[in-house]
Amino acid sequence: MPVKPKERPVRKARVDAERNRQRVLEAAKTVFAEKAASASLEEIARAACVGIGTLYRHFPTRDALIEAVYRNEAEQLALAATRLSDVRPPIVALRDWLLVFVDYLDAKYGMAAVLNLLVSGTSALYAESGEQMKQAITKLTDAAVASGDIRMDMEPLDLLRALAGVMNREPGPDSKRAAKRLVDILIAGVRQQG
Repeated sequence: MPVKPKERPVRKARVDAERNRQRVLEAAKTVFAEKAASASLEEIARAACVGIGTLYRHFPTRDALIEAVYRNEAEQLALAATRLSDVRPPIVALRDWLLVFVDYLDAKYGMAAVLNLLVSGTSALYAESGEQMKQAITKLTDAAVASGDIRMDMEPLDLLRALAGVMNREPGPDSKRAAKRLVDILIAGVRQQG
């Protein structure tokens, strides 16, 4: 009877390895937003206070890093919907999440130049994040409607489209401030009068 080789247990990433990965993602988001296509991976490693080998161990190509930064931002936004709905009243969770969405748009627009350099394109990446946003906003608006705080005479995605429209006009600090002011206008517009 043949002897089966011992299977190695699947190890979870070490805490310091995950911390380094997160530092690289945060540094990359900042450096890509500041320097766009001219950002080097060496600069990103320095900004994250890790060696270039650590960066490559987590992200073997520039495209892998760009995609990971974008995916991380989208995942954090989706997680924020759950986190906020767990600890805040529905109308407050919706408002606070819309403010986080504006920050997400700001990061996305800051990285637009490098996202456009992806060899594989952005279609699949944007479709994936779009579905996450749709689920998050639907969850939050459904809870606010169920609580009687708001009425929705439109698609929940229209709230996001309005904010994206303001941010798209002239991405930057002024449009970000305008979009954050628009959040309260949108909330007032859907608030249930009673």
